[in-house]
Amino acid sequence: MPSQVPTVTVPELPAELPQDVTLLDVREQDEWDAGHAPRARHIPMSELAGRLGELPADHEVLVICRTGGRSGRVTAYLNANGWDARNVDGGMQSWHAAGRDLACDQGEPQVI
Repeated sequence: MPSQVPTVTVPELPAELPQDVTLLDVREQDEWDAGHAPRARHIPMSELAGRLGELPADHEVLVICRTGGRSGRVTAYLNANGWDARNVDGGMQSWHAAGRDLACDQGEPQVI
């Protein structure tokens, strides 16, 4: 991932994200279904270009995946197209390791 991609670590994030910050989860559907951050918006990386209209252009976007690779590429893409985006370093693995909340529709949430 290019070094110029703005990045934030999970410990740097407030426990409760501000309402004007969008947490964008770019993982695949099965990863999302297994467990995700409660307030996250899900748009898989493969669908992003066709769904950009779902992202608020006037809010900061924090991009997260499993470990930070896909989200780094998406962050660079969003910033090149006018968004204010930062990659969440370490992704959902770091989110979970930091004890942040996870949600899912069935069973015990987990990061896969």
